[in-house]
Amino acid sequence: MRRRPLIQALPGLAAGAGAWATASASAPATGTRGAKTLHLAFATPETTFDPPQTNSDGNTATILAQILEAPLGYDYLARPVALVPVTATALPDVSADGRSFTLRIKPGILFADDPAFKGQPRELVAQDYVYALKRFYDPRYNSSDLYLFESLKLPGLSELRERALKNRKPFDYDTEVEGARTLDRYTFRVRLGLPDPRFIHRFADHAILGAVAREVVESYGEDIGAHPVGTGPFRLKSWRRGSRIELERSPTYRRAMYEGQPADEPWARRIAEGLRGQTLPRVDRVVVDVVEEAQPRWLSFLDGTYHWLQVPGDYRPLAAPGGQLAPYLARRGVELQTHALPDMIMNFFFMEHPLVGGYTPEKVALRRAIALAFDGDAYMRHVQGGFGVRAQSTVPPFTSGFEADYRSEMSTYSPARAKALLDLHGYIDRDGDGWREQPDGQPLVLSMASTSGQLERRANELWKRAMDAVGLKMVFDIATWPELLKKSRAGTLMMWGYSWGATSPDGGFFLGIAYGPNAGESNDPRFSLPSFDRLFEQQRALPDGPERDGLMRQAKNLLVAYMPYKVHQHSVLPLLVQPWTHGYWRHPFMRDTWRFVDVAPPTA
Repeated sequence: MRRRPLIQALPGLAAGAGAWATASASAPATGTRGAKTLHLAFATPETTFDPPQTNSDGNTATILAQILEAPLGYDYLARPVALVPVTATALPDVSADGRSFTLRIKPGILFADDPAFKGQPRELVAQDYVYALKRFYDPRYNSSDLYLFESLKLPGLSELRERALKNRKPFDYDTEVEGARTLDRYTFRVRLGLPDPRFIHRFADHAILGAVAREVVESYGEDIGAHPVGTGPFRLKSWRRGSRIELERSPTYRRAMYEGQPADEPWARRIAEGLRGQTLPRVDRVVVDVVEEAQPRWLSFLDGTYHWLQVPGDYRPLAAPGGQLAPYLARRGVELQTHALPDMIMNFFFMEHPLVGGYTPEKVALRRAIALAFDGDAYMRHVQGGFGVRAQSTVPPFTSGFEADYRSEMSTYSPARAKALLDLHGYIDRDGDGWREQPDGQPLVLSMASTSGQLERRANELWKRAMDAVGLKMVFDIATWPELLKKSRAGTLMMWGYSWGATSPDGGFFLGIAYGPNAGESNDPRFSLPSFDRLFEQQRALPDGPERDGLMRQAKNLLVAYMPYKVHQHSVLPLLVQPWTHGYWRHPFMRDTWRFVDVAPPTA
């Protein structure tokens, strides 16, 4: 699962800047003469291209998914979604108790050439996956994604981490442990201390279990985040931080074609037919620009520069009035794709903050009042352009535990109830200045963290207006996306908001963001409630089904009652695709999709 800015584009879908400078489909590609270039745009900066250090940033994960390869992946065109082998020979051999996963890697797969290999071809082996997993336990990286493994108590790995911390010595990668070990050159096994029937999906996350070579990490040391080297279809050619990322086809990438089972849908059949006999990747270069403001992304799409565009909120009425493609775009051959996303957009309260945190009745009442005072429908209209579905819980569509008929206070807008709650619990205006004080008479000033983009400013205006209406003073802490990620992990924010996007069908993750042991990692608010933790642990061990659904419903109810998160909506993505862009369709979970896209103009 990956973090995304609250109202910015899905990583990799924000906008694609095309290879042609004008709308002419016959214009030459930019860069190397004759090369096919897919030119994309991110709406927020990347972090660092080293898996343990990404802080679950979605943009960074999207880039890594083009470079690194996990053992498994998803069938691009299959619906319902289906796992398939990528570097593995087959899906894992899973033990009867659901705790042991054994995978065999295909021989002959090569890493991209790199000086760390000293001019010699470097074959992918099982040890590369064991090493990649162990790196999350290395205290040197202080990984915010360690919880993905630590909470399942993989035998021996936590002990290696504790030994390194206690002795203040480098992490011991050479000692074999049962939690992750090789069985032979091409076979490795991961063993869990606790059962998790959905752990198999971890093997399909390239940004988590993408293979890395130890000699590359040791060669680049502290600069490893600028030197991702993998076995995937692309390799990093150049990088200007926060500005431009350029990938190129990896010369050592094996011959690959699409061999999946497409859904029985017109779009899937059309793309599958176009992929027949095509060697992947279909483009030679990918250039990603960081373009934080919506207007230049929109204008560049209109002049033919971008290959596809997630339509910014301000421009959705122009692009798709009433949810239908605008006629002037239709005349140009532009395609509108509308995708419901497995995500949730929210704001959280830092539960250790002396003002908004805590579990006493007056603290719960303050958070619930803030949530009730916020107009989610206005947010959807004015920030999301009317695209979205109001959320009732943290668990999004297309994942286990989502209930279409579940209803809760999470989506309720009632300033009157908010005022009544505040009055009842002593949050009143004692000095007559128009602003409420705390029950003990101390000042009450809410601080919402935010980035500086145009749509963020619009969301902040809605928050300010809503809080003014109930007598709560709110100010804003403005910083960049990477800076806010660091502040959030350090516990120095009062309130902040972004979205979580699913990378697997496991809805349990969206409860794990409130699981106590995940505090400081995925649990940004550092919510800690023993009764909730017990429910989370119980549902995690169960297979999907009515018993697990019932436990997940109880957990959702607790999150509504205590309100560490105010969840606003689940996204509906309006995506415009230029007529000279072929083979693109959004997958609910996979990120390594750029290899299927062709930017060649249609044959006359």
